[in-house]
Amino acid sequence: MTRPDFIFMLTRHDRTVENAVNLIEIVRAAGVRHIGFKDIGLPFESLQTLAHKIRQSGASTYLEVVSLDCESELRSVRSGIALGVDYLLGGTHVDDALRLLKGTDIRYYPFPGRISGHPSHLEGTEGEIVRSAVDLASRPGVHGLDLLAYRFAGDVPSLMRKVRAAVMGKRVIVAGSIDREERIRAVVSAGADGFTVGTAALDGAFPTSRDLTGQIDYVRMLLSRL
Repeated sequence: MTRPDFIFMLTRHDRTVENAVNLIEIVRAAGVRHIGFKDIGLPFESLQTLAHKIRQSGASTYLEVVSLDCESELRSVRSGIALGVDYLLGGTHVDDALRLLKGTDIRYYPFPGRISGHPSHLEGTEGEIVRSAVDLASRPGVHGLDLLAYRFAGDVPSLMRKVRAAVMGKRVIVAGSIDREERIRAVVSAGADGFTVGTAALDGAFPTSRDLTGQIDYVRMLLSRL
């Protein structure tokens, strides 16, 4: 079984943390090669510094868009282009985003399903979300999906397995509320290509040392055993 990418998000409750740039060295020293942040929480100038520092560290850069209205989302897409991120995650105004992203090297992973609130929640039935995933995955320029599986009120393991099976040609990243061992195990078992952890590690949710290095080491250790 191929292990999914562990994407560390410099975020808490869907907002980039104020001291994000100061955490990059700790995260990289702990062995993380995929580092992301949200479009909410810091001004653009600070995100420029953050993206530069992540690239300078040798990690891949991820921007996850959690703005709800079209204007804010597209402003964030433009910011992602200007920042030169490697991956753009999230967002729901896919056709508009694809027009902006055309000609860039950014890999785009929008949200399937209906998204509401902040922090974001995934709404709809399992069938509706799977159909949305299939529709999005069929579009040129969509490289994969950003599935808010643990922000869904239904059978999460079933949803992850069905989305994974329905879009085998595209990658699936599971994001949001992955804060315990059983959820990481379920993500791996479902065949996800990547998953994000942010708030849980920053708040010391995993059963080990509460410092950030200990939290990251726990997730990486768990992955190595699965």
